[in-house]
Amino acid sequence: MYPQQVHSYLRQFFIENDCRILGEDHHYLTVQLTVDIDKRIMNRPFYWQYVEATNSEANPAQVTFITNQTVSPGSLYGEVIHFGSPRMNQLFLATRELGAYVQLFEKVDNAIGQVILTPWLGVNFKVSYCCDRTKEMLYSFGINLLTGIIKEDFHETICESEFDTVPADNAFHVQCIIKPVRALERLNATIEKIIERDDHSWATEAKKRWQRDQRVLDYFYEEEEDKPECYDIEKKALEEQYDTKIKIEIINGGLFYLY
Repeated sequence: MYPQQVHSYLRQFFIENDCRILGEDHHYLTVQLTVDIDKRIMNRPFYWQYVEATNSEANPAQVTFITNQTVSPGSLYGEVIHFGSPRMNQLFLATRELGAYVQLFEKVDNAIGQVILTPWLGVNFKVSYCCDRTKEMLYSFGINLLTGIIKEDFHETICESEFDTVPADNAFHVQCIIKPVRALERLNATIEKIIERDDHSWATEAKKRWQRDQRVLDYFYEEEEDKPECYDIEKKALEEQYDTKIKIEIINGGLFYLY
């Protein structure tokens, strides 16, 4: 996930959750959080317990998120955020909790007359390659529920558009030909093909590190015929540390009716 994608994701997240953007450039966002978003992402449980216990005035945080540190001037003070950072993971979690699924209709100008909105299923995936080191990747796909055409970087495509929860008076939305469940199966298959084509030398390297550490462990206990319980515990810990796994998670998604 590139810095501009992180920036776009943050901007959309805060706008959708009624957080005012106080300042912005291509490498940072300054945001006034709401009480709800502060509670979800700022790790201040004791502060909020005090506010609620004493009935004090709430003071949600104002935060500057630096989305591209390489071009950020040294005088800019804020929190560096990137894909894989703890704060970014908190935002993903908040997104899942607040809106795992949406149905939105693109806003259209009444002056252009009657228009037809086409249904798309949009899904944001997170793929994680897990071992003793973790690599995470974000994919956004949309599938046209009339034609089956799949579009990459779907989130980037729609983030410039404006949406509403109900269609405009001059908009007619077409019913789906492809059921969303079937469309999701196609998107899952697309993600799996991407994973199949990817370089998986990371798994081979993890296995080599596992074997190396296992040899070291065996060396320390080689003179003991009956291995003690601590040997089994350490061996199990190595397995859990180096065992390779691929996780596919849906962050969020929804039906988008586009002009």
